[in-house]
Amino acid sequence: MHYNQLPGTDIKVSKICLGTMTFGKQNTEADGHEQMDYALNQGINFFDTAELYPVPASGSTQGETERIIGTWFKKSGHRDKVILATKVAGPGDYTKHIRENLSFKKAHINEAINKSLKRLKTDYIDLYQLHWPERITNTFGKRNFKFNPDDSWTENFEAVLDALEENIKAGKIRRLGLSNENPWGIMRFLQASKSSATKMITVQNPYSLLNRLFEIGSAEICHRENIGLLAYSPLAFGVLSGKYRNGKIPPKSRLALFERLARYSGKKSFEATDRYADLADKAGLTLTELSLAFANDRSFVTSNIIGATTLSQLEENIATYQIKLSPEVLKAIDSINEEIPNPAPYNKN
Repeated sequence: MHYNQLPGTDIKVSKICLGTMTFGKQNTEADGHEQMDYALNQGINFFDTAELYPVPASGSTQGETERIIGTWFKKSGHRDKVILATKVAGPGDYTKHIRENLSFKKAHINEAINKSLKRLKTDYIDLYQLHWPERITNTFGKRNFKFNPDDSWTENFEAVLDALEENIKAGKIRRLGLSNENPWGIMRFLQASKSSATKMITVQNPYSLLNRLFEIGSAEICHRENIGLLAYSPLAFGVLSGKYRNGKIPPKSRLALFERLARYSGKKSFEATDRYADLADKAGLTLTELSLAFANDRSFVTSNIIGATTLSQLEENIATYQIKLSPEVLKAIDSINEEIPNPAPYNKN
């Protein structure tokens, strides 16, 4: 396994990060434990979760993913071998079951951290992330920013960082990160930070062959400001595994179970997927290998978050850290992207 340092720290994380958002819904507790055992044995020391998980979000399962990770820590005794990342949820219709009038106020952050620690059966979190912004902006499949004059949010970057810093000083969290954030939000948090302890050192955003929008405004920030991208959905909800090609929707797949998760399911996404599949075949790779190796290769990616519902999927995903794409293949990828630029996210409505 290859390892990178979380920017500005001595914390080394595996190039592949184990995503866990299926634990408790598509995957059972036993499945989750098996995946964590396998991942750790393959050299993966970085696990990502969230208080919201599993997805899709619901009141009946909220926190179940963290609970499953906690029971694995207790059973295995491997907490000290894992760099653990989790997230506090932002406001939204689908998070009202977590906390009333959910926000990043001090009381809400403290409650979220304490409950996560209890479920995870640990006394510290290595990387604590804001899952998405409080303000109304383009996240989760919304391609373009549209100003909403009814947005009641007021700037509170300093207050949020102060609340998080108290938990750092208390030893409950070690470092901070963002998620689903745009260039303006990243820069404002950097501006508001008063010390290296409260600097946002990572941003967890979608990045894949079908969605390279991160390169437009945020990749340069990563390089100039020493921030790492934790790339999520590198297989575009499984579309880049090829399993949905030619109109197929396998039983128990994400698109079969959760129809609203369609941001990678537009006509152009499937057209681009076919082109990338042909390229992978010519290069002697599977589409999954091509897709994950591409994300692994990006200079601004600190870790690539992969998720799987079966152990065989997990095995293939993890093994991609060994694949190095040739300059010719990378050039061909860019050519396809020029012809079909960033077909996702696809807005169905």
